[in-house]
Amino acid sequence: MVMEIVCPAGTPAALRAAVTAGAHTVYCGFADETNARNFPGLNFDRAEMREGIKFAHAHGTKILIAINTFPRAGDEALWHRAIADAEGCGADAVILADIGLLDYGARTHPGLRRHLSVQAAAANADMLNFYADAFGVKRVVLPRVLSVPEIAAINAETEVETEVFVFGGLCVMAEGRCSLSSYATGLSPNMNGVCSPASHVEYQNERGVLNARLGGYTIHRAQKDEPAPYPTLCKGCFTTGDKTGHLFEDPVSLNAEQLIPHLQKAGVTALKIEGRQRSRSYVAQVVRNFRAAVDALEAGKPMPEGMLARLSEGQTMTTGAYKKTWR
Repeated sequence: MVMEIVCPAGTPAALRAAVTAGAHTVYCGFADETNARNFPGLNFDRAEMREGIKFAHAHGTKILIAINTFPRAGDEALWHRAIADAEGCGADAVILADIGLLDYGARTHPGLRRHLSVQAAAANADMLNFYADAFGVKRVVLPRVLSVPEIAAINAETEVETEVFVFGGLCVMAEGRCSLSSYATGLSPNMNGVCSPASHVEYQNERGVLNARLGGYTIHRAQKDEPAPYPTLCKGCFTTGDKTGHLFEDPVSLNAEQLIPHLQKAGVTALKIEGRQRSRSYVAQVVRNFRAAVDALEAGKPMPEGMLARLSEGQTMTTGAYKKTWR
């Protein structure tokens, strides 16, 4: 079975680019707090979503709608309406994280397929089987903290489909448990859908040194002609003792392209690309590359060499936890 390529789309233009480039499936979100990429200028209103789904279905592509933030107490109606609208727009599935929303979806929209978001941090077979038994979850997006053998062990003990990230931004925290952004800015990726929001970013030039700040905190200091990464807290520079550097993670991108055969043997159903905030050109290039890789694998041919280095953060890449060289 060909592994499914699941591609991001933050705009209608990116959706069309992903479909045209050969994505089997595209995931996107409504333009509100119900999705974890709630940035200005991104996402879809209801009319755009209906048109996007119509376009995708006409080309044989499925659409998943991410409703993957956690509702505020007393404001559940916004999230409930998003689930209803996803079904009304013709989505092939919704991606949910909150256990209350999973229960609501199973009870009130039983015909709408449910996937479990990576934000739920389900990292063992018992958890996958629980979500399937309790809420009819068909697929789980696994957190980016598992090695390939660990993924294979999970798939050996469950009938639930598994989806794994293979390219894009690499979150180094336990999925759905990060509070760094909310500490610095008051806005949480899990509640408000924003991590290190641009509204709280500022750059200051001090005597030839460019300071990148987030919520009043200096995250990077770049010398003249040195690249200044976007100030994401977990990939910032910190001083501990007499050393200053990237304490948690360097500003790099995940690229598990060459691990695709191993992920297939591990029983993975779908390969997920991160980047709903990226351009349609980026989306098209990454999709074409991964589609060529899975098609070659299915045909028994050598996988093409990757050409994705220049699309990565800092133009450097890692396989993250898949090989766990740091363990």
